[in-house]
Amino acid sequence: MTTEQPGGDAHTGPWERWGWLMAVVWMVFLVYPVLSLRGSDAALGWVVLGWTALITFAVVYVIGFVVGMRSAWGTPRPLVRTLFWVQIVCAIATIPAIETQALSFLPYLMSYASYGLRGMWHWVTTISGITLAAGVVLFSGQLEGHLQLLVVVVLIAVVNTVNTWLISRSVDADKVRMELATSDERASIARDVHDLLGHTLTAVKLKAELAERLVDVDPERAKAELAQIVHLTGEAIAGVRSTVTGIRGAALSDQLQASTTALESAGLQVRIEGDPTALSPAQSLPAGWIVRESTTNILRHARAQHVRITMAPGEVTIEDDGRGARGPAGSGLRGMSERAAAAGGVLVVEEASHGGTRVRVTW
Repeated sequence: MTTEQPGGDAHTGPWERWGWLMAVVWMVFLVYPVLSLRGSDAALGWVVLGWTALITFAVVYVIGFVVGMRSAWGTPRPLVRTLFWVQIVCAIATIPAIETQALSFLPYLMSYASYGLRGMWHWVTTISGITLAAGVVLFSGQLEGHLQLLVVVVLIAVVNTVNTWLISRSVDADKVRMELATSDERASIARDVHDLLGHTLTAVKLKAELAERLVDVDPERAKAELAQIVHLTGEAIAGVRSTVTGIRGAALSDQLQASTTALESAGLQVRIEGDPTALSPAQSLPAGWIVRESTTNILRHARAQHVRITMAPGEVTIEDDGRGARGPAGSGLRGMSERAAAAGGVLVVEEASHGGTRVRVTW
Protein backbone atom coordinates (compact mmCIF):
# COMPACT_ATOMS: atom_id res chain seq x y z
CA MET A 1 0.00 0.00 0.00
CA THR A 2 1.43 3.37 -1.00
CA THR A 3 0.45 6.98 -1.25
CA GLU A 4 0.55 8.33 -4.75
CA GLN A 5 2.45 11.49 -5.46
CA PRO A 6 0.81 14.37 -7.28
CA GLY A 7 0.77 13.44 -10.89
CA GLY A 8 0.12 9.77 -10.23
CA ASP A 9 3.62 8.49 -9.43
CA ALA A 10 3.84 6.30 -6.39
CA HIS A 11 6.57 6.02 -3.83
CA THR A 12 8.89 3.16 -4.53
CA GLY A 13 10.05 2.02 -1.13
CA PRO A 14 11.35 -1.45 -0.28
CA TRP A 15 7.81 -2.83 0.18
CA GLU A 16 6.72 -1.62 -3.25
CA ARG A 17 9.88 -2.99 -4.86
CA TRP A 18 9.95 -6.39 -3.14
CA GLY A 19 6.36 -6.92 -1.94
CA TRP A 20 5.75 -9.16 -4.94
CA LEU A 21 7.86 -11.80 -3.20
CA MET A 22 5.03 -12.34 -0.73
CA ALA A 23 2.65 -13.08 -3.60
CA VAL A 24 5.15 -15.54 -5.06
CA VAL A 25 5.58 -17.28 -1.70
CA TRP A 26 1.81 -17.65 -1.46
CA MET A 27 1.89 -19.62 -4.70
CA VAL A 28 3.12 -22.64 -2.72
CA PHE A 29 -0.44 -23.17 -1.50
CA LEU A 30 -1.54 -23.84 -5.07
CA VAL A 31 -0.10 -27.29 -4.46
CA TYR A 32 -3.62 -28.49 -3.61
CA PRO A 33 -5.19 -27.75 -7.02
CA VAL A 34 -1.96 -28.98 -8.64
CA LEU A 35 -2.30 -32.36 -6.89
CA SER A 36 -5.98 -32.45 -7.77
CA LEU A 37 -5.21 -31.84 -11.45
CA ARG A 38 -2.54 -34.56 -11.44
CA GLY A 39 -5.01 -37.08 -10.08
CA SER A 40 -8.01 -35.88 -12.06
CA ASP A 41 -10.15 -38.43 -13.85
CA ALA A 42 -11.74 -35.80 -16.10
CA ALA A 43 -11.38 -35.79 -19.88
CA LEU A 44 -8.02 -34.68 -21.23
CA GLY A 45 -9.48 -31.45 -22.61
CA TRP A 46 -10.80 -30.44 -19.20
CA VAL A 47 -7.48 -31.27 -17.57
CA VAL A 48 -5.56 -29.20 -20.13
CA LEU A 49 -8.00 -26.34 -19.56
CA GLY A 50 -7.49 -26.74 -15.80
CA TRP A 51 -3.69 -26.53 -16.09
CA THR A 52 -3.94 -23.52 -18.40
CA ALA A 53 -6.33 -21.79 -16.02
CA LEU A 54 -4.13 -22.59 -13.00
CA ILE A 55 -0.98 -21.19 -14.60
CA THR A 56 -2.85 -18.12 -15.83
CA PHE A 57 -4.32 -17.61 -12.36
CA ALA A 58 -0.85 -17.68 -10.76
CA VAL A 59 0.63 -15.18 -13.23
CA VAL A 60 -2.36 -12.82 -13.07
CA TYR A 61 -2.44 -13.01 -9.26
CA VAL A 62 1.21 -11.94 -8.92
CA ILE A 63 0.81 -9.13 -11.46
CA GLY A 64 -2.39 -7.89 -9.83
CA PHE A 65 -0.84 -8.11 -6.38
CA VAL A 66 2.15 -5.99 -7.39
CA VAL A 67 0.00 -3.38 -9.16
CA GLY A 68 -2.43 -3.29 -6.24
CA MET A 69 0.30 -2.74 -3.67
CA ARG A 70 1.54 0.21 -5.71
CA SER A 71 -1.90 1.82 -5.76
CA ALA A 72 -3.05 4.35 -3.20
CA TRP A 73 -4.99 2.69 -0.38
CA GLY A 74 -8.71 2.84 -1.09
CA THR A 75 -8.32 3.81 -4.77
CA PRO A 76 -7.37 0.67 -6.73
CA ARG A 77 -6.39 1.07 -10.36
CA PRO A 78 -8.80 -0.25 -13.03
CA LEU A 79 -6.26 -2.91 -14.00
CA VAL A 80 -6.43 -4.37 -10.49
CA ARG A 81 -10.20 -4.85 -10.78
CA THR A 82 -9.90 -6.35 -14.28
CA LEU A 83 -7.32 -8.88 -13.12
CA PHE A 84 -9.59 -9.86 -10.24
CA TRP A 85 -12.33 -10.91 -12.67
CA VAL A 86 -9.73 -12.80 -14.72
CA GLN A 87 -8.77 -14.76 -11.59
CA ILE A 88 -12.39 -15.66 -10.93
CA VAL A 89 -12.80 -16.90 -14.48
CA CYS A 90 -9.62 -18.99 -14.16
CA ALA A 91 -10.82 -20.54 -10.89
CA ILE A 92 -14.19 -21.44 -12.45
CA ALA A 93 -12.42 -22.95 -15.47
CA THR A 94 -10.76 -25.56 -13.24
CA ILE A 95 -14.06 -26.89 -11.86
CA PRO A 96 -14.67 -29.50 -14.64
CA ALA A 97 -11.26 -31.03 -13.88
CA ILE A 98 -11.00 -30.80 -10.07
CA GLU A 99 -14.61 -30.16 -9.01
CA THR A 100 -14.93 -28.94 -5.40
CA GLN A 101 -11.14 -28.64 -4.99
CA ALA A 102 -11.52 -25.39 -6.93
CA LEU A 103 -12.43 -23.93 -3.53
CA SER A 104 -8.65 -23.83 -2.94
CA PHE A 105 -8.65 -20.57 -4.91
CA LEU A 106 -10.94 -18.84 -2.39
CA PRO A 107 -8.20 -17.72 0.06
CA TYR A 108 -6.36 -16.10 -2.87
CA LEU A 109 -9.44 -14.29 -4.14
CA MET A 110 -10.39 -13.12 -0.65
CA SER A 111 -6.91 -11.79 0.12
CA TYR A 112 -6.63 -10.13 -3.28
CA ALA A 113 -9.96 -8.36 -2.76
CA SER A 114 -9.01 -7.30 0.77
CA TYR A 115 -5.59 -5.81 0.04
CA GLY A 116 -5.80 -4.98 -3.65
CA LEU A 117 -9.38 -3.74 -4.01
CA ARG A 118 -10.36 -2.94 -0.42
CA GLY A 119 -13.58 -1.41 0.84
CA MET A 120 -16.80 -3.09 -0.29
CA TRP A 121 -14.83 -5.51 -2.45
CA HIS A 122 -13.37 -6.97 0.73
CA TRP A 123 -16.74 -7.47 2.39
CA VAL A 124 -18.53 -8.83 -0.68
CA THR A 125 -15.74 -11.31 -1.49
CA THR A 126 -15.28 -12.36 2.14
CA ILE A 127 -18.98 -13.03 2.74
CA SER A 128 -19.35 -14.75 -0.63
CA GLY A 129 -16.28 -16.92 0.00
CA ILE A 130 -17.47 -18.07 3.43
CA THR A 131 -20.98 -18.73 2.10
CA LEU A 132 -19.70 -20.71 -0.87
CA ALA A 133 -17.30 -22.80 1.20
CA ALA A 134 -19.94 -23.51 3.85
CA GLY A 135 -22.50 -24.41 1.18
CA VAL A 136 -20.15 -26.89 -0.49
CA VAL A 137 -19.29 -28.47 2.86
CA LEU A 138 -22.95 -28.83 3.82
CA PHE A 139 -24.39 -30.02 0.51
CA SER A 140 -21.55 -31.99 -1.04
CA GLY A 141 -21.63 -34.71 1.58
CA GLN A 142 -17.81 -34.49 1.85
CA LEU A 143 -17.52 -32.94 5.30
CA GLU A 144 -14.18 -34.49 6.19
CA GLY A 145 -12.56 -33.56 2.89
CA HIS A 146 -13.61 -29.92 2.99
CA LEU A 147 -13.88 -29.01 6.67
CA GLN A 148 -10.23 -28.02 6.83
CA LEU A 149 -10.65 -25.73 3.84
CA LEU A 150 -13.69 -24.09 5.46
CA VAL A 151 -11.66 -23.41 8.61
CA VAL A 152 -8.89 -21.86 6.49
CA VAL A 153 -11.39 -19.66 4.65
CA VAL A 154 -12.90 -18.41 7.94
CA LEU A 155 -9.45 -17.72 9.42
CA ILE A 156 -8.40 -15.86 6.27
CA ALA A 157 -11.58 -13.79 6.49
CA VAL A 158 -10.89 -12.84 10.11
CA VAL A 159 -7.22 -12.04 9.51
CA ASN A 160 -7.96 -9.98 6.40
CA THR A 161 -10.72 -8.04 8.15
CA VAL A 162 -8.52 -7.17 11.13
CA ASN A 163 -5.53 -6.28 8.95
CA THR A 164 -7.50 -4.05 6.58
CA TRP A 165 -9.08 -2.27 9.55
CA LEU A 166 -5.66 -1.64 11.10
CA ILE A 167 -4.24 -0.45 7.78
CA SER A 168 -7.18 1.89 7.26
CA ARG A 169 -6.71 3.32 10.74
CA SER A 170 -3.02 3.81 10.02
CA VAL A 171 -3.77 5.54 6.71
CA ASP A 172 -6.32 7.82 8.39
CA ALA A 173 -3.81 8.63 11.13
CA ASP A 174 -1.19 9.46 8.51
CA LYS A 175 -3.63 11.81 6.80
CA VAL A 176 -4.38 13.56 10.10
CA ARG A 177 -0.67 13.90 10.86
CA MET A 178 -0.08 15.29 7.39
CA GLU A 179 -2.89 17.82 7.81
CA LEU A 180 -1.54 18.86 11.20
CA ALA A 181 1.98 19.18 9.83
CA THR A 182 0.69 21.26 6.93
CA SER A 183 -1.29 23.47 9.31
CA ASP A 184 1.72 23.93 11.59
CA GLU A 185 3.93 24.78 8.62
CA ARG A 186 1.42 27.34 7.36
CA ALA A 187 1.25 28.92 10.81
CA SER A 188 5.04 28.94 11.00
CA ILE A 189 5.35 30.58 7.58
CA ALA A 190 2.71 33.13 8.59
CA ARG A 191 4.73 33.98 11.70
CA ASP A 192 7.90 34.28 9.65
CA VAL A 193 6.33 36.58 7.09
CA HIS A 194 4.68 38.65 9.82
CA ASP A 195 7.93 39.05 11.72
CA LEU A 196 9.95 39.78 8.61
CA LEU A 197 7.64 42.15 6.75
CA GLY A 198 6.25 43.77 9.88
CA HIS A 199 9.70 44.86 10.94
CA THR A 200 10.84 45.95 7.48
CA LEU A 201 7.68 47.79 6.47
CA THR A 202 7.64 49.70 9.75
CA ALA A 203 11.20 50.86 9.14
CA VAL A 204 10.42 51.67 5.49
CA LYS A 205 7.36 53.73 6.53
CA LEU A 206 9.39 55.76 9.03
CA LYS A 207 12.17 56.39 6.52
CA ALA A 208 9.70 57.31 3.79
CA GLU A 209 8.04 59.85 6.10
CA LEU A 210 11.45 61.25 7.01
CA ALA A 211 12.49 61.47 3.36
CA GLU A 212 9.25 63.27 2.52
CA ARG A 213 10.01 65.91 5.15
CA LEU A 214 13.62 66.29 4.04
CA VAL A 215 13.15 66.32 0.26
CA ASP A 216 12.87 70.12 0.15
CA VAL A 217 15.07 71.16 3.06
CA ASP A 218 17.87 68.60 2.80
CA PRO A 219 17.78 66.76 -0.56
CA GLU A 220 21.04 64.91 0.07
CA ARG A 221 19.84 63.36 3.31
CA ALA A 222 16.50 62.56 1.67
CA LYS A 223 18.41 60.66 -1.02
CA ALA A 224 20.28 58.76 1.69
CA GLU A 225 17.02 57.77 3.35
CA LEU A 226 15.61 56.62 0.01
CA ALA A 227 18.73 54.54 -0.59
CA GLN A 228 18.21 52.87 2.79
CA ILE A 229 14.60 52.16 1.83
CA VAL A 230 15.85 50.41 -1.30
CA HIS A 231 18.30 48.43 0.83
CA LEU A 232 15.63 47.43 3.34
CA THR A 233 13.19 46.31 0.67
CA GLY A 234 15.94 44.22 -0.91
CA GLU A 235 16.58 42.56 2.44
CA ALA A 236 12.84 41.91 2.85
CA ILE A 237 12.62 40.23 -0.56
CA ALA A 238 15.60 38.04 0.28
CA GLY A 239 14.07 37.23 3.65
CA VAL A 240 10.77 36.19 2.12
CA ARG A 241 12.60 33.94 -0.32
CA SER A 242 14.54 32.40 2.53
CA THR A 243 11.34 31.81 4.49
CA VAL A 244 9.61 30.13 1.55
CA THR A 245 12.57 27.84 0.95
CA GLY A 246 12.75 26.96 4.63
CA ILE A 247 15.98 28.82 5.37
CA ARG A 248 14.63 30.81 8.22
CA GLY A 249 16.11 33.65 10.19
CA ALA A 250 19.48 35.31 10.36
CA ALA A 251 22.23 35.07 12.93
CA LEU A 252 21.53 36.91 16.17
CA SER A 253 24.46 39.22 15.60
CA ASP A 254 23.10 40.23 12.18
CA GLN A 255 19.67 40.86 13.65
CA LEU A 256 21.15 43.01 16.41
CA GLN A 257 22.83 45.16 13.79
CA ALA A 258 19.65 45.45 11.74
CA SER A 259 17.55 46.32 14.80
CA THR A 260 20.08 48.90 15.96
CA THR A 261 20.00 50.55 12.54
CA ALA A 262 16.20 50.61 12.45
CA LEU A 263 15.84 51.97 15.98
CA GLU A 264 18.53 54.63 15.58
CA SER A 265 17.00 55.70 12.27
CA ALA A 266 13.79 56.39 14.21
CA GLY A 267 15.70 58.56 16.70
CA LEU A 268 16.05 56.05 19.55
CA GLN A 269 19.22 55.43 21.53
CA VAL A 270 20.26 51.78 21.58
CA ARG A 271 22.59 50.00 23.97
CA ILE A 272 23.78 46.43 23.39
CA GLU A 273 25.15 44.51 26.35
CA GLY A 274 26.63 41.04 26.29
CA ASP A 275 27.92 38.75 23.56
CA PRO A 276 25.62 37.08 20.98
CA THR A 277 27.84 34.01 21.09
CA ALA A 278 26.75 33.46 24.71
CA LEU A 279 23.72 31.72 23.23
CA SER A 280 23.90 28.38 21.49
CA PRO A 281 23.06 28.17 17.77
CA ALA A 282 19.71 26.57 18.63
CA GLN A 283 18.94 29.50 20.94
CA SER A 284 20.35 32.16 18.63
CA LEU A 285 17.82 31.57 15.85
CA PRO A 286 14.62 32.12 17.89
CA ALA A 287 16.36 34.87 19.85
CA GLY A 288 17.02 36.74 16.60
CA TRP A 289 13.33 36.52 15.63
CA ILE A 290 12.27 37.72 19.08
CA VAL A 291 14.65 40.67 18.88
CA ARG A 292 13.23 41.47 15.44
CA GLU A 293 9.61 41.34 16.63
CA SER A 294 10.42 43.36 19.74
CA THR A 295 12.05 46.00 17.55
CA THR A 296 8.93 46.17 15.40
CA ASN A 297 6.70 46.54 18.47
CA ILE A 298 8.89 49.29 19.89
CA LEU A 299 8.83 51.24 16.64
CA ARG A 300 5.07 50.86 16.31
CA HIS A 301 3.75 51.22 19.81
CA ALA A 302 6.26 52.05 22.53
CA ARG A 303 7.00 55.77 21.94
CA ALA A 304 10.30 55.06 23.65
CA GLN A 305 13.57 56.99 23.64
CA HIS A 306 15.97 54.33 24.87
CA VAL A 307 16.30 50.63 24.18
CA ARG A 308 18.64 48.16 25.84
CA ILE A 309 19.27 44.63 24.55
CA THR A 310 21.10 42.33 26.96
CA MET A 311 22.49 38.89 26.22
CA ALA A 312 23.77 36.27 28.65
CA PRO A 313 24.11 32.50 28.57
CA GLY A 314 20.60 31.16 27.98
CA GLU A 315 18.93 34.56 28.14
CA VAL A 316 18.03 37.57 25.99
CA THR A 317 16.29 40.68 27.30
CA ILE A 318 14.91 43.65 25.36
CA GLU A 319 13.90 46.70 27.41
CA ASP A 320 12.50 50.08 26.44
CA ASP A 321 11.42 53.19 28.37
CA GLY A 322 8.20 53.67 26.47
CA ARG A 323 4.60 53.68 27.61
CA GLY A 324 4.54 49.96 28.45
CA ALA A 325 2.50 47.04 27.16
CA ARG A 326 -1.19 47.83 26.75
CA GLY A 327 -4.17 45.89 25.52
CA PRO A 328 -4.41 42.20 24.69
CA ALA A 329 -1.50 40.33 23.18
CA GLY A 330 -1.38 40.56 19.39
CA SER A 331 -0.13 38.07 16.84
CA GLY A 332 3.41 39.37 17.28
CA LEU A 333 3.57 38.54 20.98
CA ARG A 334 1.85 35.22 20.41
CA GLY A 335 4.35 34.44 17.67
CA MET A 336 7.28 35.25 19.97
CA SER A 337 5.84 33.04 22.70
CA GLU A 338 5.34 30.18 20.25
CA ARG A 339 8.87 30.51 18.89
CA ALA A 340 10.35 30.52 22.38
CA ALA A 341 8.30 27.48 23.43
CA ALA A 342 9.22 25.59 20.24
CA ALA A 343 12.91 26.19 21.05
CA GLY A 344 12.50 25.05 24.65
CA GLY A 345 12.50 28.57 26.07
CA VAL A 346 10.11 30.64 28.19
CA LEU A 347 9.04 34.13 27.12
CA VAL A 348 8.02 36.73 29.70
CA VAL A 349 6.63 40.15 28.78
CA GLU A 350 6.40 42.48 31.77
CA GLU A 351 6.67 46.09 32.86
CA ALA A 352 10.21 47.32 33.22
CA SER A 353 11.43 49.03 36.39
CA HIS A 354 11.43 52.42 34.68
CA GLY A 355 7.92 52.07 33.32
CA GLY A 356 8.59 50.67 29.87
CA THR A 357 8.34 47.08 28.62
CA ARG A 358 10.72 44.20 29.25
CA VAL A 359 10.73 41.17 26.95
CA ARG A 360 12.81 38.29 28.25
CA VAL A 361 13.34 34.80 26.91
CA THR A 362 15.23 32.23 28.96
CA TRP A 363 16.29 28.63 28.41
